[in-house]
Amino acid sequence: MLRVTRRWAALWALTLFAAMAVPTTQASASGGLHTVSPVAGSLSGHQISGVYVAGISSGGYMAGQLQVAYSSRIKGTAVFGAGPYYCAENNAAEALYGCAANTYPDYLSTLEADASLWSAYGWIDPISHLSGRPVWVYHGSQDTAIAASVSKDGASFFSHFGAHVTSVTGTGAGHAWVTPYGSNSCGTTGSPYLNNCGTDPEHDMLTALLGSVTAENTGPLTGTLTRFNQNAYALGGSAGALDLSSAGFSYVPHSCATGSTCRLLVALHGCDQGYDTVGTAFVDEANLNQYADTNNMIVLYPQATTGASNPLGCWDWWGYLGATNYPIQGGAQIESIMNMVDALGG
Repeated sequence: MLRVTRRWAALWALTLFAAMAVPTTQASASGGLHTVSPVAGSLSGHQISGVYVAGISSGGYMAGQLQVAYSSRIKGTAVFGAGPYYCAENNAAEALYGCAANTYPDYLSTLEADASLWSAYGWIDPISHLSGRPVWVYHGSQDTAIAASVSKDGASFFSHFGAHVTSVTGTGAGHAWVTPYGSNSCGTTGSPYLNNCGTDPEHDMLTALLGSVTAENTGPLTGTLTRFNQNAYALGGSAGALDLSSAGFSYVPHSCATGSTCRLLVALHGCDQGYDTVGTAFVDEANLNQYADTNNMIVLYPQATTGASNPLGCWDWWGYLGATNYPIQGGAQIESIMNMVDALGG
């Protein structure tokens, strides 16, 4: 596989997000946003009945990598603004021109063949585990960062392996995690990439993943938000060496903390959206803690950060750490996240 140079990796991030950067327009949230202040602590085990992943942009690509690499453990995936698994093929130029824009093809059939081959090699879980898995794919109609055809091929990849795919077009939405608590207007593509479109995609997303959901808690939150040290879970013991922040977060509802069986959702921010860049904006505004409170669901918020080849704090979905195993079992960031999942009992 082609090794990515630092120059190309930096070029990819800078070029894409220079094009994305537009002035942010504030919008009022639907109802008051209730948050809880994080407390220092560590991850502890709970009764977990299933693990799910969701992400936006680079976090959407990482969610796909987790789903495919550990399909026997990850029970479903939700993606805002991202394309198919292994889309970049360890090539930053392909990431930029084939997996963001569609100047290049994204070689969908090759990506499907690679996943089948890697399954046979044992580099990922048997690909047959994707059959029947719920996958929810959201693409904003005003998304200027990821082409609609790329998002469509992301859905097609999972359909090819028998997943139950729900594709959604967010009318008027830019490249963002869309939430009723978003601080940006609907069509914005800009920091902190949390847009209010007057809709509640999280309800539909969680319904697709979990089967049904109870209405979210619109009052004060009842759970605990823990800030934990990601060095304890990072492969090799150094989060910074893997472009992971020293801080990660978990939200545990009272019911889960007191012994109820709960689902675990791994929520992955996008580029320029992690804690070291925008604080707890994603953790607070994503509308996941509100649903966690009423649906026996723990939310894990791993955090990426900036690095020499990753100036905007993206997750590694094109090989910027310099290793070719980033999308399979053994990949540094994948294994670090799974260590956190293990610690929570998933």
